[in-house]
Amino acid sequence: MGIIEKMEEIEKEMARTQKNKATEYHLGLLKAKLAKYRAQLLEPEKKSAKGEGFDVLKSGDARVCMIGFPSVGKSTLLSKVTKTESVVGAYEFTTLTAIPGVLEYEGARIQLLDLPGIVQDAAKGRGRGRQVVSVAKTADLILLMIDATKSAEQKKQLETELEAVGIRLNSRPPDVVFKQKAAGGVTINCTVKLTKIDERTIRSILQSYKIHSCDIMIREDISTDEFIDVLLGTRKYIPALTVINKIDGVSMETLDSMAREGDGRTIMISCEIDLGLDWLLEAIWQELGLVKVYTKRRGEIPDLSDPICLRQGATIETVCHGIHRTLASHFKYALVWGKSSKFNPQPQKVGLAHLVQDEDVVSIFTK
Repeated sequence: MGIIEKMEEIEKEMARTQKNKATEYHLGLLKAKLAKYRAQLLEPEKKSAKGEGFDVLKSGDARVCMIGFPSVGKSTLLSKVTKTESVVGAYEFTTLTAIPGVLEYEGARIQLLDLPGIVQDAAKGRGRGRQVVSVAKTADLILLMIDATKSAEQKKQLETELEAVGIRLNSRPPDVVFKQKAAGGVTINCTVKLTKIDERTIRSILQSYKIHSCDIMIREDISTDEFIDVLLGTRKYIPALTVINKIDGVSMETLDSMAREGDGRTIMISCEIDLGLDWLLEAIWQELGLVKVYTKRRGEIPDLSDPICLRQGATIETVCHGIHRTLASHFKYALVWGKSSKFNPQPQKVGLAHLVQDEDVVSIFTK
């Protein structure tokens, strides 16, 4: 029996099993087995046939991946907001490989990836879905592309496929510290009361992964799935926006219903008539949380034409690396004007660990 067949058997058994307090232990072990098989299935083959590479070199200040079923308008959107021409067709599977484009917005260069349309059970290897969702793991933001004229179940199906390959959308890692050791047995400490999993289930899951010695500190009320995520350590926690395209092809009643069901991360657009694209670009910018920092030479005005775009939490050291990889080693001090300066609008003298904020002006002084 192959891995896919084993996974299907486990999924059937889980569907047959009633969820209650008495079956939590059994379901926990099944989930652990399923996660292990999925990890084996998604491991890259050691020897792969030569051909067109599917991975695209990451470039720019951030990477945004568009995920969706065939013919939802990914290629059209790429052509509209970048200078990249992606093949567009009124039939399924027009795009057969990952096509990168560069979205220039607010001084940032954002790599936008048009990935081939995925199909149901893509995580099990159907079509090219496994490669598609694996590339999505490298994204800083995922756009779930939905066709307004088709089934309302698209979003749930996409989330299921991404969940199966270890991508967690709009969530954060569980507050659990896991440290494997050579000997000493299993030590479990909790700072909160566990209501979704018990110590017996935790120890059984550890045994199924052949982990016999480790220290675990649990700081929040986690579920079985979250504990398995911690053990595997390969999960990606990525923000996502739901983009509903082709809204010009549905009635006002349907449009109103979709607007009511949508959350703060849902954007409705029409690539065909250029409707809502500005809102989408603004939403992408906000979700990425990029910080623009301007540089200034001594005795000169700041260079506002070419900002350095960094992620939130960036420091002066990050700014130095953005200018030149050797600059930090010769760093003496920096002057900062802007929101992060204690004496704003006057400059503050700071070191490498100083946190910069959006639209700060930085002047670097070397030894």
